Amino acid sequence: MKKLMVILSLLLIAFIVFIAMGPFYVLQEGQQAAITRFGEMIKTEEKAGLKFRMPVVDNVVKFPTKIMSWDGDAQRIPTKENQFIWVDTTARWKITNLQTFYESIANIDRAYSRLDDVIDSAVKNVVSTNPLLESVRNSNVINEIDRTSTESEEMTIIEDLGSQSELKTYENITKGRSALSEEMLEKVADITEEQFGIRVIDVVIRQIRYSDDLTESVYSRMIAERRQKAEQYRSYGQGKKQEILGQLDRKKDEILSDAYAKSETIKGQGDAQAANIYALAYGQDPSFTEFWLALESYKKTMGNFNKTLTTDMDYFQYLYSPDGR
Repeated sequence: MKKLMVILSLLLIAFIVFIAMGPFYVLQEGQQAAITRFGEMIKTEEKAGLKFRMPVVDNVVKFPTKIMSWDGDAQRIPTKENQFIWVDTTARWKITNLQTFYESIANIDRAYSRLDDVIDSAVKNVVSTNPLLESVRNSNVINEIDRTSTESEEMTIIEDLGSQSELKTYENITKGRSALSEEMLEKVADITEEQFGIRVIDVVIRQIRYSDDLTESVYSRMIAERRQKAEQYRSYGQGKKQEILGQLDRKKDEILSDAYAKSETIKGQGDAQAANIYALAYGQDPSFTEFWLALESYKKTMGNFNKTLTTDMDYFQYLYSPDGR
């Protein structure tokens, strides 16, 4: 009986020591594990739950099964025309073959380092073998926009200038940014999945920036184009101004001519009416009328004479006598 108790105690102690050595581990959702024995991978675990390993000899290394993101540093890359641009890319990736991944890379930090090399190289290769516009634009929709409805005023001006053919058009692309991203993905996927056990889901050009020298050239060209356009509008405006001024001058001449004709008509009517009044007044009292007209004439003329040598003439007949004698 005593011997049995000793055996049970030893078994209990051994069990406690065994449990203390950690033979069990928990694999969470979104995790996978590589089990190595003396540095050699013996198996992988991908299902979540409570798992067993041999204490001391087995080592468990856990890796995520989720999709992870890779963000590269912006690179200054020459295009096919040897114009330098800054290209900023991003990618999504996940571990698909844990054994290959562990044997070739072993940890996540080294995985990012390898992705830096592979993706950056693919981005440089694709961008440098394609024209600049393929990286900048993604479609030719800019040439398909109907500007006649949104820019009707400008279209009218351009038609008046006789330069409708000068409407801005852009060179058509054959691939576009999305197609370049697919090319990058193909180059990357062939390497990463086979050599590293990594599947790169996509490679996306996140941002394109012109380099300083190219930016200055682009701005200069834009300024020159805008100045040329502004000069066209100024010239058009000056032409319109002269046209409007000509119309105003013609309208002014028409108004003045019409006003002069009306004024002369009114003057004629007034003179006729005045002559009629004078005739009626003269008929009622001819002598008084002659006297009054002579006095009115004296008012108008006498002040203009510097000197009068004689008043012995018929004009001054009323100067000394109201009877005109």
